[in-house]
Amino acid sequence: MKILLTGATGFVGHGILERLLEAGHEVRCLLRKNSALPEKWMATGRVELAHGDILDTATLPKAMAGTDAVIHLVGIIREHRGKGVTFERVHVQGTKNMVNVAKSVGVPRFVHMSALGARPDAVSMYHKTKWEAEEYVRNSGLNWTVFRPSVIFGPGDEFVNMLADVLRKTPVFPIFGSGRYSLQPVARENVAAGFVKALELPETIGRAYEVGGPEPIPYRQMLQRIARAIGKKGVVTVPVPVFLVKPVVKMMEGFPFFPLTTAQLTMLLEGNTCDPLPYSLAFDVALQPFDEGIRDYL
Repeated sequence: MKILLTGATGFVGHGILERLLEAGHEVRCLLRKNSALPEKWMATGRVELAHGDILDTATLPKAMAGTDAVIHLVGIIREHRGKGVTFERVHVQGTKNMVNVAKSVGVPRFVHMSALGARPDAVSMYHKTKWEAEEYVRNSGLNWTVFRPSVIFGPGDEFVNMLADVLRKTPVFPIFGSGRYSLQPVARENVAAGFVKALELPETIGRAYEVGGPEPIPYRQMLQRIARAIGKKGVVTVPVPVFLVKPVVKMMEGFPFFPLTTAQLTMLLEGNTCDPLPYSLAFDVALQPFDEGIRDYL
């Protein structure tokens, strides 16, 4: 199949592009003009570049022409409102543009990246806009499949590597509130497997899959596991009351160097877990344990 892939330069995009090539597909990657891909993929002769932007509809018909399916990954975890980079524009309008053009040029298959926790009554705009984008995909008339991953880990990830870097530098780690809220980190390879296999499984059409690792892990415990993976016997955690954290985050989130936003704090505190079995069975994926996976790259 010939696939149009958005978000190919990102952490998850790299993993999915690799799996698409392993499966024998041809891949056209939608990239902005100043972006590029590693030569190892270009050298395969099965990767081509289409310069464009999901927010510039004039660039999309040519990019999609002649493809059999779209895998749409583009999303942001942080807004930059001064540059017009918002959840509404990227998640909702960008997805609408991709769906509309896919329909207009006759691309029948649409595989979409959402997020675990996306729902209409979500507290964060991140999750609300992810849900709104999902709804547009579901009502598109295309042969769609939606994936909702939890935190994704693997070589080059932002979340686990950021925590590991902080843990390397300090013996004491501040946590927000109790630290008992749980996440269900899932390996990038496990996520990529589902996206690629969905192209060959017609029974996945019209389905949305929550994607998580084999176990939920309380945040406090996750820090200890990361510490062990980088060779530290343990880490001292210091709880910081949430009511003290929120005003600081709100004041500082506009600065690019500050590692946390109000939306990210909200999502962290509410937790992010699911039943991993339906996804694992549907795509025959053996979910990698968190401890095993992070040892491979930390």
